[in-house]
Amino acid sequence: MASIQKFEDLICWQKAKALANFVYDITDDSKFRDPDLKRQIRRAATSPMSNIAEGFDRGTQAEFVDALFIAKGEVGEVRSQLYIASDRRYIDISKFRDGLKLTDECSRLIQSFSEKVKGGSRRGLQFKHIPKADPAKELIKQYAPEVYERMYGEE
Repeated sequence: MASIQKFEDLICWQKAKALANFVYDITDDSKFRDPDLKRQIRRAATSPMSNIAEGFDRGTQAEFVDALFIAKGEVGEVRSQLYIASDRRYIDISKFRDGLKLTDECSRLIQSFSEKVKGGSRRGLQFKHIPKADPAKELIKQYAPEVYERMYGEE
């Protein structure tokens, strides 16, 4: 499996971006008359992709997992606000269903990915294994080169 080098390659980030664009599209409609709800749902919709990106760039497994769960929570907030938007008839039923489908996909992808990150062997930059120097190695090299060569080979 190829290693992901940037957050833009993550499917959960791509789906979170699609959700943010969906929310911006529905809130641009003139029927969406509540400016406070519009601001709140837009902030909530941009938060998942931002948290995924931030967690990815933090460099530790624990921080990444925390950021993924924050992102998942924000997706839930968007889902909740879609209900209000639908109840107030700011969006029609087909847009409401599209939004619920997107939030469901986003939430599932983030959950699945967070489980893979938690179970992964790669723990982040600060956990990189750096072998400690063996003080005896230099002594053997200096005073018993033939033993050193047998033990360590040519270096």
